[in-house]
Amino acid sequence: MKGRMDTELGSILIDTDVIATYAGSVAVECFGIVGMATVSVKDGLVKLLKKDSLKHGIQVELKDNKISLDFHVIVAYGVSISAVADNLISNVKYKVEEFTGMEMDKINIFVEGVRSID
Repeated sequence: MKGRMDTELGSILIDTDVIATYAGSVAVECFGIVGMATVSVKDGLVKLLKKDSLKHGIQVELKDNKISLDFHVIVAYGVSISAVADNLISNVKYKVEEFTGMEMDKINIFVEGVRSID
């Protein structure tokens, strides 16, 4: 499904992969986020994703032209998870709404692991 905006000059369609990639790049800039994570269905292991595959740690759902995001993240050891989550939510909400022109419905954060920062 694609996000759709109608203007006087025509329609704009935004693919969910574009939204996921942008949201992932915003997320890894946030304090306390080590990176995006993916969980292997086969063995249940959590894997830290590389910078070029950020969209795989994010699920995007579009309903009535509102965006819902699910983030699977790995946070830095020793930081407040609630502070990191609040920071992530406010940054992503503002930047994704500005980027897409669509309203954010909800942002869910799943902390999949904790890592020390080298």
